[in-house]
Amino acid sequence: MNDRPPPGEKAHPGGDAAAVPPAKGQGDELIGQGALNKLKWRCRRGLLENDLFIERFFARHPAITVRQAGALSQLMDLEDNDLLDLLLRRREPEGDIKTSEVIQVLEMLRTSGASPDVGT
Repeated sequence: MNDRPPPGEKAHPGGDAAAVPPAKGQGDELIGQGALNKLKWRCRRGLLENDLFIERFFARHPAITVRQAGALSQLMDLEDNDLLDLLLRRREPEGDIKTSEVIQVLEMLRTSGASPDVGT
């Protein structure tokens, strides 16, 4: 049985990297295009401000790792106002989402959202 993804794909087994936490020592591989498309769809938010941060994030980072996808998925579990507070540095992650992966992705989102030249 062949456990490798099809040529050109670097997807996590199962295809939905955002829903499957990586095993120890894994997670630095890029997610496949299908998983990335699902994640982008899941990232659609009710607040325009959040959407702008997320849109710029994906414009700057067209390929992300399994770990980054999992962290972004955790952030998307938050309510819109809680996510916006994190993006605007009104507060920092705490509790279950205070992980190194979430903090890294949050910084990537904050940096991406600060650049007005993307998407214009």
